Amino acid sequence: MAAPGKVAPPLWPGAVLPDLAGQLAIVTGANSGVGFQAARALAAAGADVVLACRSASKAEAALADIAPVARGRVWTELLDLADLASVRDFAGRVKAAHSRLDLLLNNAGVMAPKHRLTTALGYELQFGVNFLGHFLLTALLLEPLMNAPSARVVQVASLAHRQGRLDFADPHAERAYVPWRAYRQSKLAMLVFALELARRARAGGWGVLSVAAHPGIAATEIVRNGPGLSSLTALAMQIGKAFVVQSAEAGAWPLVLAATDPAASQGAYYGPTGFMECNGPPGLARIMPHARDEETGRQLWALAERLTGERLIPGG
Repeated sequence: MAAPGKVAPPLWPGAVLPDLAGQLAIVTGANSGVGFQAARALAAAGADVVLACRSASKAEAALADIAPVARGRVWTELLDLADLASVRDFAGRVKAAHSRLDLLLNNAGVMAPKHRLTTALGYELQFGVNFLGHFLLTALLLEPLMNAPSARVVQVASLAHRQGRLDFADPHAERAYVPWRAYRQSKLAMLVFALELARRARAGGWGVLSVAAHPGIAATEIVRNGPGLSSLTALAMQIGKAFVVQSAEAGAWPLVLAATDPAASQGAYYGPTGFMECNGPPGLARIMPHARDEETGRQLWALAERLTGERLIPGG
């Protein structure tokens, strides 16, 4: 139950979340946008939720908003996905405090900065944060995930995966940086990762469910922090508000469904079911054929292990 005077997060028509009491969830990028809304919904359903964020002040502000509706514990932890040392520190703290992890929601992301930016190790920022940081986090938390009776990992992809291509010869856009090309690559990588993780988990009997979700077109701070408010993207969002753009709350619905759907299967992909998957109630989404290619999945996995220096394998 929500605290007096506080209203639990609105969900899609007919939505009934399972009771998540006693389950531990980690949501990256939980201080704003769809990550915040998903964390709020999971906390209201009873989960203990870790708000894994880069900014301590923004994380504390999010915590203050979520705590009144939470039925379980909610707390913040610092995590900078652009710094693999920070990812290792965060995972170490989680494993020291918890032997079991029920849900890892890999949501945090960077979208189309105007100029090429890099991570602490010099990797292109979008590929580094959106994909590589989450790959390493998943690898480091695989043991507590496998200790849970029905754990799942949710990768947040995007409609942009449809036009995305993985450039294995130049994954960090060192030869030529095109903001949206790099973004599409990073989000395609998240979906390919989810599908390859599903294949390996199924084949290895890991007991971990791997799924993905996308928020459609949601009004969040990611445009302000990426292309900027004076960009064509911002203008398109303004024009689209009356037609296809939905709220951050609605954008979080596919993430929440992916995290809780009792009928979820390995490799399932969730998104809005309205016009061109831009908005509307959540359901199963379309995966482009190039995202399903198994050889691409193997190549991406090998690249991620090399760049992060971590194998994603039980006991690895």
